[in-house]
Amino acid sequence: MVRMSAEERRESVIRAAITEFARAGYKGTSTEAIARRVGVSQPYLFRLFPTKEAIFLAAAHRCLEETREVFAKAVEGAPPRGAPQAMAAAYDHLISEDPEKLQLQMQIYVAVASAEAAGDHEFGSSIRTAWLELWDGAHLALGGDAGETTRFLAKGMLINTLMSLGFPPDHRVWSGF
Repeated sequence: MVRMSAEERRESVIRAAITEFARAGYKGTSTEAIARRVGVSQPYLFRLFPTKEAIFLAAAHRCLEETREVFAKAVEGAPPRGAPQAMAAAYDHLISEDPEKLQLQMQIYVAVASAEAAGDHEFGSSIRTAWLELWDGAHLALGGDAGETTRFLAKGMLINTLMSLGFPPDHRVWSGF
């Protein structure tokens, strides 16, 4: 049996955390569930990440980073006017193939909003920074047009909401797409 390095183990924790947090959210996920999914003890888990918050932030950052990368790859070679369609198609593929990405995004927003409501403004700080990188990447890919970036991301958030709520593809709420 080959032993994993600490970095490989950290990676497995992040992947497990994405699954667990996507399903149950920040407050509903125990570090025990993450440790069990990875096959490590909780003390070992806390040697890799000092807190549950650190695990959540690593998972959230990974999710947003991978989404940003999907957008960036989608526009490589796409005609300038085709960037929104290429990015939308790539994102649709991402969340269809890996629905946990969409679920985790929604959980990220809930966790940050909950922390903000409780007066913890630091919790969401690094997530806002990561989301701003997502915004900036989309903004550049869309030619630096703030209106186009806003429309693109607003439409994406509507799609996220409709999918999260489970509206079937043939429902009338999708007619504008």
